[in-house]
Amino acid sequence: MPGLDTVTNGRILFGGDYNPEQWPEETWREDVRLMKDAGVNSVTLGVFSWSRIEPQPGAREFGWLDRLMDVMHAHGVGVVLATPTASPPPWVGHLHPDTLPVDQDGRTEWWGGRQHFSHSSATYRRLAAAITEDLAARYGGHPALTMWHINNEYCTYDWGDEAAARFRHWLRARYGTLDALNEAWGTAFWSQGYGDWAEVHTPRRAHYLKNPTQVLDFKRFTSDMLLECFTAERDIVRRATPHLPVTSNFMPLWAGQDAWRWAAEEDVVSVDLYPDPRDPLGAQHGALVQDMTRSQARGPWMLMEQAAGPVNWRGVNHPKPRGLNRLWSLQAVARGADAVCYFQWRQSRQGAEKFHSGMVGHAGEEGRTYQEVKRLGADLARISARVAGRHTVNDIAVLHDWHAWWASSQEARPSAHVEHADVLHAWHRALWESHLTTDVAHPEHDLAGYKLVVVPQLYLLTDTAIDNLLAYVRGGGTLVSGFLTGVADEDDRVRPGGMDARLRELFGIRTLHEWWPLDPGEHAACDGFRGTLWSEEIEETDDAVVEASYRGGDLDGLPAVLRRDRAWYVSTLPEPGSLRELLARIAAGAGAAPVLADLPARVEAVRRGDLLFLLNHGREAVTVEVPGTHRNLLADTDTDTDTGTGTGTGTGTGAEVTDRITLGRYGVAVLSS
Repeated sequence: MPGLDTVTNGRILFGGDYNPEQWPEETWREDVRLMKDAGVNSVTLGVFSWSRIEPQPGAREFGWLDRLMDVMHAHGVGVVLATPTASPPPWVGHLHPDTLPVDQDGRTEWWGGRQHFSHSSATYRRLAAAITEDLAARYGGHPALTMWHINNEYCTYDWGDEAAARFRHWLRARYGTLDALNEAWGTAFWSQGYGDWAEVHTPRRAHYLKNPTQVLDFKRFTSDMLLECFTAERDIVRRATPHLPVTSNFMPLWAGQDAWRWAAEEDVVSVDLYPDPRDPLGAQHGALVQDMTRSQARGPWMLMEQAAGPVNWRGVNHPKPRGLNRLWSLQAVARGADAVCYFQWRQSRQGAEKFHSGMVGHAGEEGRTYQEVKRLGADLARISARVAGRHTVNDIAVLHDWHAWWASSQEARPSAHVEHADVLHAWHRALWESHLTTDVAHPEHDLAGYKLVVVPQLYLLTDTAIDNLLAYVRGGGTLVSGFLTGVADEDDRVRPGGMDARLRELFGIRTLHEWWPLDPGEHAACDGFRGTLWSEEIEETDDAVVEASYRGGDLDGLPAVLRRDRAWYVSTLPEPGSLRELLARIAAGAGAAPVLADLPARVEAVRRGDLLFLLNHGREAVTVEVPGTHRNLLADTDTDTDTGTGTGTGTGTGAEVTDRITLGRYGVAVLSS
């Protein structure tokens, strides 16, 4: 299948969502001029245009889109054309109420926002297919078209009757018989045994706790139904344009999609990314999402959306300080992005997102936002030929799985304060702050190429995944796991002993007696550090090494960190600095090292292909030691001392750097040797 390289052609794509239907056509000419000045080479059209294209049932108004496609082509701007199926027009819900989703209390979600469609509605799927067919037929041969974008941020749930019917069909395909379903769901508990498929429903509001495996399967079902919607439209456009790639944008670390499975169905993996400018760990959150998206893509990926300034949906929506948009955009490129795009091109004057920034803000072309966008466009043009299509190679894999996330987030668990995503962030942060670059992998993936595999927490593990981890360690790899891992099988059935016996043997755990969750703010004293969130009463085997013990309290003297050969188990969540030191020590023992030694705090070093990216996430200038002679490809555009400097002056190919370089506030350098 065609990939992102068929679109980029040795460039980094730069642009964003363009919604010209919000503006008079005379504004389009101004838009094109500003796009060319900023170096924009790609726009996404039609994401929310269903009512403009089909204002009444069966009508087709393509004239405005014809003119727009022609304008883009005439000015050398490629079009990523979206199917507009994320936001059906009001007439769809009015005439076809069966297309509207129903929440778990039986309430209908009405039109007036977006994503107001039932993924299980046959009517919705028919109407979505019809408009997709007509778009593909009309524009499949247009020279401006470079890629297809299906729907937008798939994120709907539905507990309605039609969804329930499809849920039963999905369950029959998964289990075959009611006996198998009853066994998987553990329906002997609370007299929940099913004797007829008609009795099985979506997990609607219950008097007390719901069946956990029913809820787990409903989350699997929802991801699969949304994927069916995607693949149906994908297949339509593929038939019309088999030479063009197809994508749909993930939301970052959203719990509703099994993105590993989705990524396998996409030609291009893309994501939307909106870290909070005020979050001191915003850059680390970005790095985690970027690592995950690159790993799903198994190569270059697409940053489909980000904000050029403030968003509109936080309680307080702070702008990005000068230079931060450039820094975070180039961080994405360093971590594998071959497209840097935004929502949206021109900031809306009306509607729910009129206070969400655009590449052209309300201040217009003289505003700081647009001027910084122009500068970023120049930066990307300068490095595109040296970056596009290049890969990153990392020695460390962090494991993540949506099914484990879904199962661990159930009601009635040992601690409501243990959140899978928070633990994942904590462990990735420890590696990121140690300047260790990582991939993200599924626990059933081939791990043989990694020196270190890190499991922050995988409550649910399949037998295949467990065998894979054992084989990795037997093959000479180093494994380090956090608490509450390997507790349940794929049916959320607790494994005998509270943890899979193979894993207990691997880590040197003779007996796991009890889980001891900690209250917020409570700590567990350990040798050399304090644990947070969780602790465990475990007993080690004779051949295990206790690397740290609990001190004081009910767990006094028991293992907190345990190692058996190359397999480590951490039964608590050490405070950030202690977890960082522990993982850095384990990584060093496994032979995994930072890209550069002795980096200052808040400076990130990432190697992509033969280029070294240095990114200063701090507000103060820093000097970085870079032994040898290099050329800073961005030096010629770094004339602003508050956003980063190289040494020397450039001639269009960058300035020479010898042994050290100074990075200003939010400064970036891209070094070639």
